[in-house]
Amino acid sequence: MSILEQNWHDWRWQFANRLRTEADFASLMELTDSEKQALSDPSFAVGVTPYFASLINVRNPACPIRRQAIPLGAESIPDIHDMADPLAEDEMSPVNNLVHRYPDRVLLIVTETCHVYCRHCTRRRRVGFEEKPISRADLANAVDYIRQNSNIRDVLISGGDPFTLGDQALEEIIKAVRAVPHVEVIRIGTRAPVTNPFRITVNLVQMLRKYHPLWINVQFNHPAEITPEASKACAMLADAGIPLGNQTVLLRGINDSVAIQKELVHKLVQIRVRPYYLYQCDIAAGIGHFRTPVSLGIEVMEQLYGHTSGFAIPTFVVDTPGGGGKIPILPQYVLCQTPDKVVIRNYEGKIFTYPLPNSKRNEV
Repeated sequence: MSILEQNWHDWRWQFANRLRTEADFASLMELTDSEKQALSDPSFAVGVTPYFASLINVRNPACPIRRQAIPLGAESIPDIHDMADPLAEDEMSPVNNLVHRYPDRVLLIVTETCHVYCRHCTRRRRVGFEEKPISRADLANAVDYIRQNSNIRDVLISGGDPFTLGDQALEEIIKAVRAVPHVEVIRIGTRAPVTNPFRITVNLVQMLRKYHPLWINVQFNHPAEITPEASKACAMLADAGIPLGNQTVLLRGINDSVAIQKELVHKLVQIRVRPYYLYQCDIAAGIGHFRTPVSLGIEVMEQLYGHTSGFAIPTFVVDTPGGGGKIPILPQYVLCQTPDKVVIRNYEGKIFTYPLPNSKRNEV
């Protein structure tokens, strides 16, 4: 048995042997000139697990896995709309590693390390350059801030990817947050089931289930990412009573079609992952080539509502530049409204009238 075969299912081996350089990728495929240019740029954080790299169609430069993993020269071309911090997270950070945008919930960034550095990352300004977890001092300050704000009921632990941390380090963070009496729900954002599914171990799951109510959000962007390994990882989490939600990013050349999005949501519900959000791509610097028109997202929603199960339909959102938060964008189904009725259309384009209640009739 080769060293590769012996260690393939070891998540730490996968993490330690991430592909990073032009030479690493060139050993697997013939690189394009654009890929070579980008891989020689030290300003790009690059890291791809051997597992995720194994999903790449090496003969297709447009492979959706390849385009998410290997940078292109386009990342160095500035766009007039680019923003280093498109969601104004730094402005809304009362203490290090904590973002407080909404009244009742906060984002806790516990690491700037990922199993794979996705090319469309909205936090590319900070993720991937210093591969280290949150310091104990910063964690203590963040938890103290949460403790002093009794309106905070929901804490999202993210990064980077929290599942790059070992079980003990991760549990220390979760335990500290769970100790705050008014925190009702803890969520974890991770792409590990997609990029390094071997990270979901029996020991990890046993640790997580001690801290319910606990929710996990993952990010499958393409049906090709739903492999037997990824499915098993999600099943282990779901079997532990952890609800799973998926946050897909709408990406040009990767998943920008109704057919791909429909196939994706259907495959997700089969592995017990609820489609949660479909994100319009952010305007982070260097990812303009991934952005699609908002109208495309609306078209996707048009072809999902009424055409598939309601629980398989995500909410299409624009996370607004400047920190305005997520705004849902829906097709227009209300055609007109009067004091007496609402005229609406259904998914087939048929028109219906819904009579409004007579307020005088309801008076007692």
